[in-house]
Amino acid sequence: MPPVPHIRWHIIEGAAGCAYARERGLVAVVVDALRASATAAMLFDAGATEILAVREVSDAHAARPGFSGALLYGERGGLPPEGFDFGNSPRTVEAARGRRVIFTTTTGAGRLLDCWGAEAAYMGSTVNAAAVVRAAASHEKDVVLIPAGLVSDPFFNAQEDWTAAAAVAMRSGHAIGQGAAAFDAWRKRIEAEGLEALFQSAPHAEKLRRVGLEADISYCAQMDLTAAVPKAVKRHRFGVILQNAAP
Repeated sequence: MPPVPHIRWHIIEGAAGCAYARERGLVAVVVDALRASATAAMLFDAGATEILAVREVSDAHAARPGFSGALLYGERGGLPPEGFDFGNSPRTVEAARGRRVIFTTTTGAGRLLDCWGAEAAYMGSTVNAAAVVRAAASHEKDVVLIPAGLVSDPFFNAQEDWTAAAAVAMRSGHAIGQGAAAFDAWRKRIEAEGLEALFQSAPHAEKLRRVGLEADISYCAQMDLTAAVPKAVKRHRFGVILQNAAP
């Protein structure tokens, strides 16, 4: 789909980006590059039927009895919480084929909930960049790419989230509105250093290395692994239900 001249794509980090999209009725794309956006996309790629994204670990456990047959995927501190079936790794998704999933992460899942009320809310990153661009552009409205950041620290250096958001924006071909200066700086860094290097040198990557999950860093830095696009479609008592927006 060619860019529509009057439409702008914006890049606004964290809670401010969620509010900007929600309050203006724009399209939101949550970019939690290491790793929630990638894991959600790859869960659908593997054949998960739907995902219930929840904010808290306690919400995941509370929702399970009413979400029949669901597997629990998620993390706190990078690792699976007690009682979970799997962590938040896009490399451990095969068990979700034909299953429902309840999903919680430190930041990305909560950011998605905060976007409820926008024109549409998706999860996107490098791994599904082309597909999420198609899905977001189909609304013919402004789009807000939201580098997730870290919910507990608004000053955290979310380098990989900005890198991925800029890569998606580059793929879109649209003019950038809010965040244009930051986008231009990250575009230049992508062209000079490459996606892989920027993911590897991100502070969050070091956290993953400390818990033995360094293989996820390279995996999440890849472009267009899947056409799956997680989309929030329904409010649930404990969170929001996602379905795959791809054909």
